[in-house]
Amino acid sequence: MRLIADLHLHSKYSGATSQRMNIAELVDFAKIKGLNILGTGDALHPKWISELRRELVYFDDGLYVSTRDKEIYFIIQTEVATIHQFNNKSRRIHHVIIMPSLEIAVQLSEAVKKYGDVESDGRPILNVDPAELVEIVMELDRLNMVFPAHAWTPWWSMLGAFSGVDHIRECYQDMVKNIYAIETGLSSDPSMNWRISWLDNYTLLSFSDSHSPYPYRLGREAVVFNLSKPSYREIIEAVKNKDSTTIMMSIEVPPEYGKYHWTGHRNCNFGPIEPSEAKKLNYKCPVCGRKLTKGVDDRVEELADRPRGYIPEKKIDYVHVIPLQELIALSMGIEVDNESKLNSSKIWSEYEKLINAFGNEFKILLEVREEEIEKVGGRKLAELIVNMRQRKLRIIPGYDGVYGKLVTEDRHIDKPNKVRRLEDYF
Repeated sequence: MRLIADLHLHSKYSGATSQRMNIAELVDFAKIKGLNILGTGDALHPKWISELRRELVYFDDGLYVSTRDKEIYFIIQTEVATIHQFNNKSRRIHHVIIMPSLEIAVQLSEAVKKYGDVESDGRPILNVDPAELVEIVMELDRLNMVFPAHAWTPWWSMLGAFSGVDHIRECYQDMVKNIYAIETGLSSDPSMNWRISWLDNYTLLSFSDSHSPYPYRLGREAVVFNLSKPSYREIIEAVKNKDSTTIMMSIEVPPEYGKYHWTGHRNCNFGPIEPSEAKKLNYKCPVCGRKLTKGVDDRVEELADRPRGYIPEKKIDYVHVIPLQELIALSMGIEVDNESKLNSSKIWSEYEKLINAFGNEFKILLEVREEEIEKVGGRKLAELIVNMRQRKLRIIPGYDGVYGKLVTEDRHIDKPNKVRRLEDYF
């Protein structure tokens, strides 16, 4: 049974999150996207726990379903932030926790209250070592699982350039024995992570970290499982064993699309710049003189002990996708400079037409034949989807919190004189 899971998202109780992040909306948009299993997000927040108790019923084997719709499964999930000192430097790291029941979430919420305020935000900040956090989580139930969230993001991540460490052991210490996976984040993909040999021991997971239910955010990254039945235990065992027969592949946005792939300084409108050029600048902004936000590509290069393009013998495959609404906008020549444009009536009506014709977004992006897409969505969109499948789309890399930008081949871009950017290769 093929099931597509997005096990890292948030509720309306997290900061900078849509008020539409509720169970009913998540179910509706998950169907449109083509997802089958969702994380609940924010399962330590007392108000969200109360809503989950009203809105969900236990299904079987660690999974829940909505009281109003049984088609989408939920796994109890949260993200927490920890702050601790390592080598005389403050380390700020985010972790995803998944659990087999709401009862465990209630117990964990109570257990971590002494480290931080679980009511202040859906993603609470805890003053505790990651190792101690893992110990608390695993003592509650051995079926719980912890893994570092968006592991390469410059801030608040395990391997982040500004707040992380250089190795997973430095983060989780003696509790590293209970860590089986990392979440790679939007700005890296498996091929980048394959360059670090010690990561061979961990399953590479990709989820959306969505703050919105809309399909250009929900499920933008996900994992495809081949399960005998919908089962929390099967998912946990597959991750623990790095089982490529159960974990079919991950669905990833191209890493250039992520907000931190290359280096730059958004406040000075400087960037993106590739790793070699950023290094020449000693990661100092030539406009203001302050530190540049080091890109994920740069950070991977620092820790890599393998060359670019290395492919391990045993691997779980992956595909690159771009949210369909973005491709529709590009096919129409619409400049997307803010998220609201992706939900404009012009784009949404075209999106609905495609969903009504083919069923869901993942099917359109990955399975529907080119000529069928052309009949409904037009030649330009069909070409863009084929180019996406063949990894031929052109993307100006994201930097310092700015998403990467899709561009068409016929777009004219002036060449910069001093700092090389992706546009120089067009």
